Amino acid sequence: MIKAILIFNNHGKPRLSKFYEDSCLGNFHLVSKRDENVCNFLEGGMLIGGSDYRLIYRHYATLYFVFCVDSSESELGILDLIQVFVETLDKCFENVCELDLIFHVDKVHNILAEMVMGGMVLETNMNEIITQVDAQNKLEKSEAGIAGAPARAVSAVKNMNLPEMPRNINIGDISIKVPNLPSFK
Repeated sequence: MIKAILIFNNHGKPRLSKFYEDSCLGNFHLVSKRDENVCNFLEGGMLIGGSDYRLIYRHYATLYFVFCVDSSESELGILDLIQVFVETLDKCFENVCELDLIFHVDKVHNILAEMVMGGMVLETNMNEIITQVDAQNKLEKSEAGIAGAPARAVSAVKNMNLPEMPRNINIGDISIKVPNLPSFK
């Protein structure tokens, strides 16, 4: 099971952190000090969270992608998951960089939520993940259209050609007097 997903830059600033269990804190220094030609796995210990835990990471350009997992996860499977995550980010942001993670953190979390939920891997097919993210983006855009409805309603009222503003509204035996309102035009 995945316990945490962390993304750090080269200076140790966290750019994304998703914890499924509070046990893998402050592991940047363990990963960043390792040589480039060593493996991408760190076996458990007190610094990682316990003897059952492992850190599996990849270093891409200025970012470290670190997954803290227990012994039930395959190291190669997690490396493949990191690769799919990075490629999906790259497709969604068209050549992803650190600033994309900073300014679009909600979209990054949506992508991650399509892949991993509750520490369990849900989806590894990049095309399926992108399809779901695109559907979410369309939904957000349609909701933005709904949020803009009051402004469009005011604009429509301004563009109506009423000869004059009605002063009294009669509905059956109810009569409503309309106060003097400023002109919309």
